[in-house]
Amino acid sequence: MGSSSPPPVLLNIGGKTYTTTVETLTRREPDSMLGAMFSGRHTLFQDPDTGTIFIDRDGKIFRHVLNWLRDGALPTLQTSEYQEVLREAEYFQLLGLIDYINENMIIKQDDDSNEAELTRRDVIKCIQSKRLRFRGVNLSLLDLAKLDLSFVDFTYACLNKTVFSCANLHKAKFGDVEAADCNFQDANLRECEFIGANLKGSVLNRANLQSANLQDANLVDSSVCEANLRSAHLQSANLTGANLSGANLEGANLKGAKLAGTNLQGANLQRAYLREVDLRETKLEGAKLGGANLLGAIR
Repeated sequence: MGSSSPPPVLLNIGGKTYTTTVETLTRREPDSMLGAMFSGRHTLFQDPDTGTIFIDRDGKIFRHVLNWLRDGALPTLQTSEYQEVLREAEYFQLLGLIDYINENMIIKQDDDSNEAELTRRDVIKCIQSKRLRFRGVNLSLLDLAKLDLSFVDFTYACLNKTVFSCANLHKAKFGDVEAADCNFQDANLRECEFIGANLKGSVLNRANLQSANLQDANLVDSSVCEANLRSAHLQSANLTGANLSGANLEGANLKGAKLAGTNLQGANLQRAYLREVDLRETKLEGAKLGGANLLGAIR
């Protein structure tokens, strides 16, 4: 006859009974407290009537500990639940589980930070009721395309990956916003304020940015093709790697702007202020520079 399977292990965790095996308790985390307890090196007290081994911990939460030892994974939990499991993992010295929880809590916090506080419908209601201030509000990932958001104050808001394509944002305020990977394509941004805004990777193709203030804005790797930036303020803006091919920058102020790797091919830079700007790595093929102030520019 074949050898019989080892007997199951009965655990009483805070009054809740679990049935498992020595292999489950020792295989995944052999250096843990549980791994040491069931290694065979220690004598464990068993209840003479039930045969259970009592451990004074949270019986409800222990199911996650046991599932980790069985499968090496946990279900998606709320942050508070992760914290409860983390306490048990620390008690039982389950280093792998501790690392797993910490990594997933960081991911969850990142996901939560990208969740918008309002929906598109909420925004429309605000427009209708004329409560047009969204200062510091998280509107990331929302689709606000084609809405009339003129004069709205978005200062300090979180707008990562928000869609504003074809929206009317005339004179809206975007000072110090976090708006990476935003979509402003074909939007009306005339006379908007973007001072200190983070627009890294954003799309502003064909947007109307006439007389907009983008001083100190981060436009790294953004796409601003064929946009109207006539008389725009771009002092000290970071346009590294940005694509402004075919854009109209007539009369724009680019003093102190960073233009390394910037594509200005075919752009209209007539009467633009480019004094003391480093243009050595800027693509200027076909650009119109008539009347531009290039005094002290490095070319």
